[in-house]
Amino acid sequence: MASLVQRIRMFLRSPQGRQIVERGRRELAKPSNQHRIRQIAARLRGRR
Repeated sequence: MASLVQRIRMFLRSPQGRQIVERGRRELAKPSNQHRIRQIAARLRGRR
């Protein structure tokens, strides 16, 4: 049986996996999402 990491790699190489990665990249390119991510990261840094 393939390890979890190997299964994830195989999925990311599949057409469906590539499609999901591309959709994620498009979403991350949006300024509103970048702002939201920065807010979450700042909140997480504040907990330490």
